Amino acid sequence: MTSYSIEMTGLIKKFDSFQLGPLDLKVPRGSIVGYIGENGAGKTTTIKLLLGLLHKDQGDLKILGEANPKDVEIKDRIGVVFDDLPLPGEVNLGDVEKFCSRVYKNWDGEVFYRYIKNFQLLEDQALKEYSRGMKMKLAMTIALSHQADLLVLDEATSGLDPVAREEILDLLLDYIQDENHTVLLSSHILSDLDKIADYIAFIHQGQVLFMEEKEELKEKYGLCSLSKEEARKIKEEAIVGRRVHAFGEDLLVQRDLVEKTLHLDKPTIEDIMVYFVRGKEA
Repeated sequence: MTSYSIEMTGLIKKFDSFQLGPLDLKVPRGSIVGYIGENGAGKTTTIKLLLGLLHKDQGDLKILGEANPKDVEIKDRIGVVFDDLPLPGEVNLGDVEKFCSRVYKNWDGEVFYRYIKNFQLLEDQALKEYSRGMKMKLAMTIALSHQADLLVLDEATSGLDPVAREEILDLLLDYIQDENHTVLLSSHILSDLDKIADYIAFIHQGQVLFMEEKEELKEKYGLCSLSKEEARKIKEEAIVGRRVHAFGEDLLVQRDLVEKTLHLDKPTIEDIMVYFVRGKEA
């Protein structure tokens, strides 16, 4: 029986000009879930609800089997990395370690300094002198140094150079080797999710359109380039999205609804997201 680290049922958060949900989303324990969607789709709002930084208006939410993400014990089991490091620029790593040792019940200073050494972060340097990549590595170090069972990352790899991104992705893959660990990773860098995600959840205009295993998702859909005449022969219900150009049309289609003889290329996660947003009328 599958167990879940995150369970949302009918979750709703209302704003003046936007409504998130109702969301029904379950994140399996022991997996990496990529949470994707365009700007303003509701990714960060979802994460703030998970962390108890916003109050839900309706629905049910469970984190690690518990219904109240504000509880200190639950927060101790969640490692969080946002796209910025919320620490004063004047402090150094020694100050950070002392602060975290007071905040987290299961803080492990040895693990913290092991990551610091691996990431080659300078202990005496003030954080204001850190590059963005160094700050993100420190944020990951903090998240991984208090025995968290769930990592929640919101655009943690954006703005990083490819080498720094690979280091963080490798770290996540190593972390997930423990079957009790789970990662929810919101990112615009969909090539990163192509490399490490087990599942992809796609949110659009406040609604989760799908949550599927990454490899099954790629097998479910196919890309084809056709002339306008050829495109008209494709059943409308088979078409997810289209791009019209001077030479014809590029289509994202459901494989099981088109002829087996039609040549289809395997889409990337980015392809799937773009064509879902673009729609049939593009």
